[in-house]
Amino acid sequence: MGCSRANVRYPLMLTILGFAMIATFLVLIMMKKMSPIAALVLIPALFCVFVGKGAKLGDYVLDGVTDLAPTAAMLMFAIVYFGVMIDVGLFDPIVRGILKFCKADPMRIVVGTAVLAAIVSLDGDGSTTFMITVSAMYPLYKRLKMSLVVMTGVAAMANGVMNTLPWGGPTARAATALKLDASDIFVPMIPALLVGLLFVFVLSYVLGVRERRRLGVLTLDDVLEEEKETETVLVGSGGSGDDKVSMHKGGTGGAGVAGGSGSGTDAPEGAGDSGDDDGFQGLDPNRSTLRPKLYWFNALLTVGLLTAMIMEWLPIPVLFLIGAALVLSVNFPHIPDQKARLAAHADNVLNVSGMVFAAAVFTGVLQGTGMVDHMAKWMVDVIPGSMGPHMALVTGILSLPLTYFMSNDGFYFGVLPVLAEAGAAHGVTPLEMARASLVGQPLHMSSPLVPAVYVLVGMAKVEFGDHTKFVVKWAALTCLVILGAGMLFGII
Repeated sequence: MGCSRANVRYPLMLTILGFAMIATFLVLIMMKKMSPIAALVLIPALFCVFVGKGAKLGDYVLDGVTDLAPTAAMLMFAIVYFGVMIDVGLFDPIVRGILKFCKADPMRIVVGTAVLAAIVSLDGDGSTTFMITVSAMYPLYKRLKMSLVVMTGVAAMANGVMNTLPWGGPTARAATALKLDASDIFVPMIPALLVGLLFVFVLSYVLGVRERRRLGVLTLDDVLEEEKETETVLVGSGGSGDDKVSMHKGGTGGAGVAGGSGSGTDAPEGAGDSGDDDGFQGLDPNRSTLRPKLYWFNALLTVGLLTAMIMEWLPIPVLFLIGAALVLSVNFPHIPDQKARLAAHADNVLNVSGMVFAAAVFTGVLQGTGMVDHMAKWMVDVIPGSMGPHMALVTGILSLPLTYFMSNDGFYFGVLPVLAEAGAAHGVTPLEMARASLVGQPLHMSSPLVPAVYVLVGMAKVEFGDHTKFVVKWAALTCLVILGAGMLFGII
């Protein structure tokens, strides 16, 4: 009898400690009591001891590092690759084009961020999407004193919706786990996903209007030369330097351009501005690293790289490793120049790769101790039997917390088959279950277990806790909109 009770209590203890570990982590980083790297390492190590498996901590961490090492390698060389592409001017025309479209209007800039992130997300890789989006939009947000958490939040949500593409990962996992065809899952979901993407655009418009009210009216003016009333910002390409942003007080908010990243968008106070300019001067149109004669080579190389990623000709880490070596050698043939470029991007590389390996401790302990399995089983077990005929709806709702607190692999290969089996007993088809499981992706992309989110917040110089506080509610609402549209259209 005593052994039986112990067998019942231990899984329950693992479930409680698993939720407590995640809650402790989120609370500490959102309250800024610990840095994300320290929290990702120390909290799971402490809970591993609480579970009574401290002696196996080394094995769990090594397993986690082994799983995430390819991702860390990919991010390291991808940051170098896109960093060099920024240096040589590949994205200058994009930034200039966005500026002309946005006309220094915060509303247009926020909407433009969502559109750009959605378009670039077609490559199926979140890290690449965030690098390109932040590279293009950061100068505008920084110089116009806009909230940077708005940029990271909008980009993450747009990418989350687009992450459901068959080559993006979740759809392929769902298809594999339930032995279905990916196109049968994805194609019928397109109307619901389009509604979700439209909601992100509408939300971007609303957030942009709030930013416009906070900052005042901003206008693009190429001829005004009264320097006392204007602040000139980048953005030329290859040395023209003709485009200027003139910021005028007045209009709807009447507040002009105030410092800070303010609360007009529900952003944490000061989250979008570090209080100084961080030495940031925008994309200098006359910087010495520009390579206008190699522009088309760099553009074709990037298109070729993204094509190879989508077609899966080689593993992504290998593609970026080769790409980084090639772009450095061609654009900067002299070794001192190559060293200078690597040094210039070393900070981003160290921060992001360090965060990924720290996350390996967190995921290693969650999986190694069995906490994540017992958490998932508990959530499945508490579903009332009367909800059986509505298992697709239940799966869609559960996908929000489960894909946030678990890796996609853990959810799709560990939890979804169990949910699908329960649904099948009540006549719910595996296809409906698979489609419902995609609903949580807009929230998943901001999970602390997703390496790409550290690229996003790292390059944008936003605290992960600030990003989390801002984006979770909006991302969850986006997920529910997709779920509601899927139910309305009879897809789920």
